[in-house]
Amino acid sequence: MQKNEIVELEITDLSYEGMGVAHHEGLTVFVNNALPGEIVKARILKVKKNFAFAKIEEMVKESPDRIKVDLRQWVQTGLASLAHLKYDKQLEFKRQQVVNLLQKAHMDDVEVGQTLASPEEVGYRNKGQVPVRNVNGQLEIGFFRRHSHDLMPLTNFFTTDPEIDRTLLAVRDILRANKVPAYDEKNHKGEVRYLDVRRSKATGEIMVILVTLDKDFPQLAKVTEEISKIDGVTSVILNHNPQKTNVILGKKDYLLWGKDYITDKIGDIKFKISPQSFFQINSLQTPRLYQLAIDKAELKPDDVVIDAYSGIGTIGLSVAKHVKEVRGMEVVKPAVEDANNNATLNGIDNAHYVVGKAEEIMPKWAADGLKTDVIFVDPPRKGLTPEFIEAAVKTGPEKIVYISCNPATMVRDLEQFKEAGYDFDRIDPVDMFPQTPHVEAVSVLKKK
Repeated sequence: MQKNEIVELEITDLSYEGMGVAHHEGLTVFVNNALPGEIVKARILKVKKNFAFAKIEEMVKESPDRIKVDLRQWVQTGLASLAHLKYDKQLEFKRQQVVNLLQKAHMDDVEVGQTLASPEEVGYRNKGQVPVRNVNGQLEIGFFRRHSHDLMPLTNFFTTDPEIDRTLLAVRDILRANKVPAYDEKNHKGEVRYLDVRRSKATGEIMVILVTLDKDFPQLAKVTEEISKIDGVTSVILNHNPQKTNVILGKKDYLLWGKDYITDKIGDIKFKISPQSFFQINSLQTPRLYQLAIDKAELKPDDVVIDAYSGIGTIGLSVAKHVKEVRGMEVVKPAVEDANNNATLNGIDNAHYVVGKAEEIMPKWAADGLKTDVIFVDPPRKGLTPEFIEAAVKTGPEKIVYISCNPATMVRDLEQFKEAGYDFDRIDPVDMFPQTPHVEAVSVLKKK
């Protein structure tokens, strides 16, 4: 198989990234924007030892599950790489991902629930983080094409709250009118690298963050003044990122105008969100995810709960009214301050947060005589460390509630818990990111 060769392929599956999967002459071929059941004529883009990448040149047979509208720009950027697939089929695909992972781990007896659908299929994201670059001599915002750093200019980000899209375009126009130079990645020059806009669905407050190469630039005062006049904007922040890096945010934030936070809600609990706070992206689905976890945990009024990887306290504070006490920990000091402030903000006096590693703090609490009934854990994509699993088991809870944003690492971790004396019989997938291949999942482990 050669680069640029045209081959006819039958698509038999979707990869975990949402690309069509076909097989040809012993090679697995990944085809962007293709769906199972389709037959396509595809151009080979890249050939590796065991697999190749291709793009559709001609559709020979189309899937009945394909959405007929032209959604190429969102599929190609990877911003919404399942946008061409009907929503009920997206939910099936996400459930199947979990089923496949369990089968690979020889745990076919574990029940997998139906994927919990999101209340909004598009426009659900409460944050838009977009690159700013020069395209054909003009400052543009958009998204990188998949597996590249070529910016595709966009005016509609599809999965983002339409009010955020409106704000992004208004800021883009202000930057253009004031002739602010866009960041040039190759030469590490220019000023504005990214725009990061957050909006609270509960209050309508909008935070605009300019991620810049320099701490100051000649047009900054004028740009700040004009951004502050955009309808809904309550915060304008400069995030200074002078590093030559793909990491979006730098370490330092400077308040240019307004407040240094916005207030959002999960259910009836308010949260103050600062520029670098982690807050779940899908505001309407998050309370349903947490309620599912709370229901599955069958909490009792006298339970003592540990909220590990607590962030700004979103899970622990949602759990607090159901139990006697919540204790949480997090390595990021500002997040712990936010969590304790959020407890005060909501009049919650049975939840307390400290700075530190769960692996170190949980055994210390156990040694001090704390009897833990339930541990809630919502780790990053890389999952849990063996040290965390060991410390959690030593703490001796009756139940461990695992909320995951990556079922692959979740299944790996659940196997380790199983070996250490905890059992589980069900995983419930939750769709927090419609139009993308990402799937969250909830499982409750019980001490054998």
